[in-house]
Amino acid sequence: MPDPDTLPGLAERLAKQPEDHKYGHGHALILCGGPGRGGAARMAARGALRIGAGLVTLGVPPAAQQENATRLDAIMLRRVADAAALTELLQDTRLNAVCIGPGFGLSDDHADLVAAALAAGRATVLDADALTLLSRDADLFGTLHDRCVLTPHAGEFARLFPDIADRVEHRAEATRAAAARAGCTVLLKGAVTVIADPDGTTATHRAEGAQAAPWLATAGAGDVLAGFIAGLLARGSAPLQAAEDAAWLHAACARAFGPGLIAEDLPDTLPRVFRTLGL
Repeated sequence: MPDPDTLPGLAERLAKQPEDHKYGHGHALILCGGPGRGGAARMAARGALRIGAGLVTLGVPPAAQQENATRLDAIMLRRVADAAALTELLQDTRLNAVCIGPGFGLSDDHADLVAAALAAGRATVLDADALTLLSRDADLFGTLHDRCVLTPHAGEFARLFPDIADRVEHRAEATRAAAARAGCTVLLKGAVTVIADPDGTTATHRAEGAQAAPWLATAGAGDVLAGFIAGLLARGSAPLQAAEDAAWLHAACARAFGPGLIAEDLPDTLPRVFRTLGL
């Protein structure tokens, strides 16, 4: 039976119809860091594919192409040498969602790639290193748009919005203020995850008590969450809804798997969670 705390309409939003084909469920592009740094992006990409994106491509720097090619099967791979190459790649409008940040890098070249992704206007998840780059560059922060989702933990939130973090103790109020300033959806991670959009609409997901998911305190869990959101954006969900559904599914996977969870287990536990929803 479905979990009684399941989000209203979740199964309907996740369902695929017999006549559907992969191109009807979007194409997510996950940008990857350099050699030896691809694991986080690969986990995000697997999350996007498992949650139902029709296609997922990992965009890699040339030096990391061979390393990643040996680890990918259903996930496709494209070389992205620099910001100009990313801009050219995103001329393909079938690539309708982007995830950038997990294991990415913090150089000026990486900031240029974030700028190129934002300039393309796609539904975009910004996580991890992308959030650090935004916190360092007010002009880059100013290019955020309403199709973006920021996914900070408390430390990243404090770097992005230091004055809000200092003066607003209530997480929901702080997240609403941050979303209004950024002009996009903000998901503040934690046992109590708060999601807000620029209009002030707010959702709270509590992984506490009987719904606790302490096994999510493991390296890479946030990267998978970013991939879940990107996959739902590719499938056509609005940013706030994608973030809310992904947060619920993320915790549900952790509860379903239980002790011993590592991040790689989260995408592979989704089918079990889907079955409890009647999918």
